[in-house]
Amino acid sequence: MTSALLLDVEGTTTPIDFVANVLFPFARQHVKGFVARHREAAPVRDDLALLRNDVLDEAARGEKPPVWADDEASVEAVVHWLMDRDRKSTGLKSLQGRIWEEGYRSGELRAVVFDDVPPALQRWSRLDRTCAIYSSGSVLAQKLLFSNTQAGDLTPLLRAHFDTTIGPKKEAESYRRIARELEAAPAEVLFLSDVRAEVDAAATAGMKTRLCVRPGNAPADPGPHAVIRSFSELTD
Repeated sequence: MTSALLLDVEGTTTPIDFVANVLFPFARQHVKGFVARHREAAPVRDDLALLRNDVLDEAARGEKPPVWADDEASVEAVVHWLMDRDRKSTGLKSLQGRIWEEGYRSGELRAVVFDDVPPALQRWSRLDRTCAIYSSGSVLAQKLLFSNTQAGDLTPLLRAHFDTTIGPKKEAESYRRIARELEAAPAEVLFLSDVRAEVDAAATAGMKTRLCVRPGNAPADPGPHAVIRSFSELTD
């Protein structure tokens, strides 16, 4: 029996195009001004401290990140450098979430989910299934996205949110931790993602899996995982 559904975001609930061509460019464009306005706020200071540590870690691994100088131009250069390399660092993801929060509040941003997502979440809620999100984007970014969709606020249908503070998405132990947080056996959790390495890790942890093939997703060998193209294909 499936008692919980664990959902990836980019390429699973939300088009890759929206993340790649709307959210990421918005963060790149606004990071310098956002930091100039809010750098004295404690949460932003915490993000900047994490980013500074990320620079030190990257340099220790032999990479050549921008020099950290603790000013807006330096922060912008570091953020762009990390984004260009698709780093999943906590500081980067947290700062991006705060920038997007400002965009949603101003009305400049409106989130997009696939049309089959809202009715599926509503159906699972009626069946008393636990629905949770696991994304490399911060919990703040997740909540902002699902509360500002073209279908309205979907957050009442989601009982939990997880980001990489619980562990990397390609490691089985992360999924074991999530199952414990959801108070479910791994075999009772169905994980949906468009990334083969993620569903591999979830399966290793004992979860059921489906590999999502959505518009804009790169073709992938599904391996042992069943493929779905819409949440409507999932039986109750």
